[in-house]
Amino acid sequence: MKVYSLFNNFSTSNKELFDISKAWFAVSLAFGIVLGGINSLFFKAFLIAAIAVGLGFLLHELSHKVIAQRYKFKAEFRSFDNMLFLAVIMSFFGFVFAAPGAVMILSRIYDIRKTGIISVAGPVMNIIIAILCLFIIFILDGFSMLSLGISQIINLPLYLSIPIIGFLVNSWLALFNMIPFWQFDGAKIFKWNKLIYFSIVIISAFLVFGVSLLIQKL
Repeated sequence: MKVYSLFNNFSTSNKELFDISKAWFAVSLAFGIVLGGINSLFFKAFLIAAIAVGLGFLLHELSHKVIAQRYKFKAEFRSFDNMLFLAVIMSFFGFVFAAPGAVMILSRIYDIRKTGIISVAGPVMNIIIAILCLFIIFILDGFSMLSLGISQIINLPLYLSIPIIGFLVNSWLALFNMIPFWQFDGAKIFKWNKLIYFSIVIISAFLVFGVSLLIQKL
């Protein structure tokens, strides 16, 4: 395995780059099938998914990696090949449970605070992406289109469909990852700092539910 040292203790490897590419493609393929179906809309839906969904998943994971490496931990993304295969198969039935992979972190000492900070980076990244997408939607005067169905959104011009799907998916990703048990980010954040945990839950829940309710009242 060849390792590449880049900057500020950040490094990657040919294995990690391959796993990132594999996960990105599989997630984009799965969501492309769900969003567009196997028809003339598929290639457009695949492109939207690659930018709006795949990027959200991978930036979430790579945010964990960047913070972990700032703490001088060894951290690399590894794809879950079985889960990627399952995601693609499930997409033909109209839904996706995507667990594309995770950043594997090696540390001799378990530190609740550092683990919490590393964990919080992922949902925060999804919130940032969702807010940026919402800002783009606002600039383009597309708020009313957030209430459209998925097939209608896919049929919009790319400059509208990408930020709309990006907002919807990244908002859900942030909230979903705050589940406070098992290996979810939320479990580690809750254990570290409950104020930060509930703050992120409230923000992500507002993005998921509150924004659409506000738009309906406008």
